[in-house]
Amino acid sequence: MQMVGGWEMGLLSLMAILYLGGALLNPDFFGTAGALQALLRDSARFGVMAVGMTFVIANRDLDLSVGSTLGLIGVIFSKIFDTAGQELGVLPAILACVAAGAAIGVVNGLLVTLLRVPAFIATLTMLLIGRGMILGLTGGRSVNYPRKADAYDWFFRMGENNALGFNNQIVVVLIVVAIGAVVLAKTRWGYETLATGGNELAASYAGIPTNWVRIRAYILSSLCATLAGLMAVAQDKGITSQAGLLTELIVIASVIIGGASILGGRGRVIGSYIGAMLVALLHKVLREGVPIVREVRVGDTVMQVKATSTLPAGAIPAFIGALLILAVLIEPYIIRRKLPQRLFARLTGRPLPRIVETEGVAIEGSQTRGSTVADRAVTARGIGRFLVRREALAIILTVMLWFVGFGLRPDYWAGLPNSFAILLNYTELALLTLGLTYVIACGDIDLSVGAVLALAGSAAAYGLKVMGLDPVSAMALGLFAGLLAGAVNAMVTVGFGLPAFIATLGMFYIARGLAAWIVAGQQLTGWTEAYNLIGRKVGDIFSHLGIPPVGGFLGEILEVVSVQTLWMALVAVVAGVVLARTPFGYMVYATGGNRRAAGYAGIPTGRVRFQALMFSALCAAMAGCINVAYFRSFNPVAGQFRELDAIAAVIIGGGSIFGGFGTIIGSLAGAAVITLIRALLQLNIVTASGATLTLPQHWVNSFIGGILILAVLIDIWVRQGGLLDRFLRRRRSSESRKAANA
Repeated sequence: MQMVGGWEMGLLSLMAILYLGGALLNPDFFGTAGALQALLRDSARFGVMAVGMTFVIANRDLDLSVGSTLGLIGVIFSKIFDTAGQELGVLPAILACVAAGAAIGVVNGLLVTLLRVPAFIATLTMLLIGRGMILGLTGGRSVNYPRKADAYDWFFRMGENNALGFNNQIVVVLIVVAIGAVVLAKTRWGYETLATGGNELAASYAGIPTNWVRIRAYILSSLCATLAGLMAVAQDKGITSQAGLLTELIVIASVIIGGASILGGRGRVIGSYIGAMLVALLHKVLREGVPIVREVRVGDTVMQVKATSTLPAGAIPAFIGALLILAVLIEPYIIRRKLPQRLFARLTGRPLPRIVETEGVAIEGSQTRGSTVADRAVTARGIGRFLVRREALAIILTVMLWFVGFGLRPDYWAGLPNSFAILLNYTELALLTLGLTYVIACGDIDLSVGAVLALAGSAAAYGLKVMGLDPVSAMALGLFAGLLAGAVNAMVTVGFGLPAFIATLGMFYIARGLAAWIVAGQQLTGWTEAYNLIGRKVGDIFSHLGIPPVGGFLGEILEVVSVQTLWMALVAVVAGVVLARTPFGYMVYATGGNRRAAGYAGIPTGRVRFQALMFSALCAAMAGCINVAYFRSFNPVAGQFRELDAIAAVIIGGGSIFGGFGTIIGSLAGAAVITLIRALLQLNIVTASGATLTLPQHWVNSFIGGILILAVLIDIWVRQGGLLDRFLRRRRSSESRKAANA
């Protein structure tokens, strides 16, 4: 049995101190016996999911889809069980949920192992698809069935208190934790998991089926999320469209705080459960607030009213995002270096404990792939020279999609209003894509660009509305906020050596939370029109300045082109020249192609990656400032899911998710593909009968998620894997044999 070690005891001590602090701040809640039970109940679902996540992280993988899996399982159960749905019993609903959860785990595992999609991309896309399915199936509404639940007390009692006075979910999580601890510490499954995460190559040489071990971990993670989803519907007797939101972040933080290594090879189930309780307690302390007494004047009478002072909207996601980054730093800088044990040894005069590295070093080869593509680009002639370019697919798709829209709605598609709307949507995505091209070419990733867009926009809007700044100062404030977020990303990634997807994932939640915090979760509007000019058409600016309109074809162009589009074009030209024609661009490609070889060649790879992440944040900040001007307001949800659009655009445009490739022209074409697809999905199609057909918008994100996976697979198997080259070689060989036989 896995015993509680020194680290777990330290976590329990920290939790006791944190609980005591909560009791001092809010004795009305934390000072009661019910508060402890509420903590154990609310952390139960996190604890169950943390058990499965421990196996995944110990394998050196990641599962960002567990939150959407929890919500989707709750929706599937509700749709089958509810009287407004299939109106079946609990048992068929449970079986359907288990089958769906297992299928999600299998898909995640196959994408990561056999199809070689990076784990954070595969599971982040599944998160997006799952969220789209949840909204699509529920229509954004809650599903409740309290009356029918009364007839199935044996299941819904799982969310209620038992005869001993505590919630049954606590029993469930203790059973799952006990089983998980035994499996990881005392069975072959556990040994294979830790060996695969410690050194996958050595584990495969030892005869361990590493692919199956990783697939199995994803199945366990999804099944644990399935159980958590069933626990949620049992407690609430229904489900909301927001179920499971941010859960993946809490679960990952719980496992890392519990002692697991993000680099694999280390994980403790009991530590993960204690980490889940600690994160849930921190969440409660931040959410419950501090009791205060306010004075309210009614006429000449002053009354004292009890109230609660709580943190503003967005504060909790920001704190949890910061906690994730700190939790990942704990493992290499505290746990691995045994700082608590060494401190205790110094205080007691005992010998210092030895620091033993448990992770092995696998054979590392060159990352650079696709040399045959470059060879064909040099030797090809005519139209073939264009077709073999990595960005050719995106350019062809852009042209095809535009003609599809023209064919569906010729009366609307080619008109200036529609072209202007498409161009404005394209500008925002294109700016994000420009910066992300540098980051991906460096072999890194930036999952925070959409959130940084919101952070910069909120800072600019706050400066305009609340601080009364002039347009230039407000824009400078927004750009500074975005660059600050980029600096944190770069320092954590380059300075502390964390994986870029973890650092930027934490910033994703931090920046999104801060954006809502700055504006108190409200939409801001109502400032001088002078700022909004950067989001207007050139013709509108002429009108604002009292310049007579320009006639003819040039006037029509000025009615379409906006300042933000011109600015994006300028940034694109500069970024394209720097990436393709300067030593810095060559260093970017070299760093992404093979970082170790680039370092041996004297390239400052750390500085190159730092500058790429800063440029990505700058582009996102510019997009945020423009977003505020275009909409003449700021909404905290600005830029939501834009990071996935931008990643898909870079990959479709020829960039490699493994680094070493990427062009500005290709990325801009990829952004055009994503923009046109979204425009087509929002198009009102007139049928032959005169009726209109529109795709429900809740499903759009699921569709974009599928496009991202497809783009990554094309990059891995067609561009990187050389499938096209093998096909052409076989065809030429077959033709040669036929010619010889003839």
